[in-house]
Amino acid sequence: MDLGRTIKNIRKQKGQTQGEFATLCGISQTYLSQVENNLKEPKLSTLKSISEQLKVPLPILFFLSMTEEDVQPSKRQAFAIVSPSVNSLVNEFFAV
Repeated sequence: MDLGRTIKNIRKQKGQTQGEFATLCGISQTYLSQVENNLKEPKLSTLKSISEQLKVPLPILFFLSMTEEDVQPSKRQAFAIVSPSVNSLVNEFFAV
């Protein structure tokens, strides 16, 4: 799961700096940087705040963060086929 990269990509697509976004989420810019670089795993309450500020439901944020390694080996081929279409649909629906 690459949650940090997903958060960073969506934040940038929305045109927000790390400092601006961290303030909106009630966390420090340093902490946000660590989250975005997958150096820290935020608490659920912090993730909820991040997802609210991104205007992307937390389950969708988790889905967008999934990598092939997160899927059972027997289902990876199906994931590889379905994932691009689902990601595109989710991105369109939530204007990510």
